[in-house]
Amino acid sequence: MSRYVLPELPYEYNALEPYISEEILKLHHDKHHSAYVKGANAALEKLEKARKGEIEVDIKAVLKELSFHVGGHILHTIFWNCMTPEKGEPSGVLAEKIKEEFGSVERFKDEFSKAANSVEGSGWAALMYCPLTGRLIIQQIEKHNVNLAPGLHILACIDVWEHAYYLQYKNDRASFVKNWWNVVNWNFIEERLKEAMK
Repeated sequence: MSRYVLPELPYEYNALEPYISEEILKLHHDKHHSAYVKGANAALEKLEKARKGEIEVDIKAVLKELSFHVGGHILHTIFWNCMTPEKGEPSGVLAEKIKEEFGSVERFKDEFSKAANSVEGSGWAALMYCPLTGRLIIQQIEKHNVNLAPGLHILACIDVWEHAYYLQYKNDRASFVKNWWNVVNWNFIEERLKEAMK
């Protein structure tokens, strides 16, 4: 049976410095993201064994565990890819959609940053595309799987769990979020938008 796999980073561990340190990327990718992949696969294995009658499980608990770990895996995979050492700005259809929804790129960045900074506890801020309305939506995601609206396509996300920034920024989440804009991969986000709009 297929299993989840930890993806390679699309750049070197030190490629996002000085905004995100090599130490953080190594710990975040190799330990934290890896743990979500292992957790998702362990939950799948429990379900498979339960279906064969080999073990008894609390289905509700295992499904919640699976949701948490798969959510963490998917969000982290998007997170790595929506960052790059190459500088850029939104262009094309992404720039048009941002201007249409938020009025300007700066207004979008401000609203997204406020969403990221105000996540309660551990979680994420995400830019999403709603296929029902054709609109861009900013959403807070608590943990990895709470407040996640079904059917919305995640275009970009920022991890604001403390493990994403604490070694470098201590408890200054706002500085981490502000500096994150220096490494955003706008081309990747635009490609995800184009795919979601099909």
